[in-house]
Amino acid sequence: MNICLFGGTFDPPHIGHLIIAESILSDLDIDKIIFIPSSIPPHKPLHSYSSASSRVEMLQISIKGTPAFQISDIELNRPGASYSVDTIKQIKSQMSLSKEELYFVIGGDSLIEFQMWKNPHEILSLAQVIIAPRPSFTKDMVKPEFLEQVQFLDTPQIDISSSMIRERVREKKSIRYYVIPEVLEYIQEKRLYI
Repeated sequence: MNICLFGGTFDPPHIGHLIIAESILSDLDIDKIIFIPSSIPPHKPLHSYSSASSRVEMLQISIKGTPAFQISDIELNRPGASYSVDTIKQIKSQMSLSKEELYFVIGGDSLIEFQMWKNPHEILSLAQVIIAPRPSFTKDMVKPEFLEQVQFLDTPQIDISSSMIRERVREKKSIRYYVIPEVLEYIQEKRLYI
C-alpha cells in the first residue's frame, strides 16, 4: 500500500489543499493520503493559528466522503514542536513502510526553505518527496541537490493560502469558494479569525 503524508496547519483547510490531495490520488499510484495537522509549527508564532480541535474538525468536514483521505493526530499528541522528519520516521515504523511506499508532499514555497528544515537529507532518504508547485515558484530558487531528489506534481497552481483566508475573514471579506461551504459555515459559527 502506498501512503502519502500531507502535513500543515490547515487553518483553515481550503480548496487548494483538496485539489493537491485529489491530484496525488488520481495521478500517482497512491492508495491513501494522511492529513497531519501540526501541533506547534516550528516556524509560526503561537498566536497565529486556531486550536487543534478546530483545525481537526474543519479537516474532518473537508474530507468527509473520501475514504482514501484520513487524518492522523500524531503531531497533536507529541509534546513540543512538530518536525516532519520525526513524523515520517514514526509513521514509517508504525506502518512498516519502505521508502518506495511512503510519499511526503510539500509546497514549492517549502522546498525553497527545505535546507533550513530539521534533517532535510534524512527526509529525502525516508520518503519520496512530492512537490506541489506554487504560482510564484521557479526551480532556480531551489538548491540543485534537492531538485534532483524530488518529484513535481502536475497540478493546477491555485494561489490560495490559509493565511490569506484568515486575513480576508478579519477584513470582513468573502471567503466563499476558498473553502468548501461546510467549512465556511463552521468558521462563521465558531467566529474564527475575527
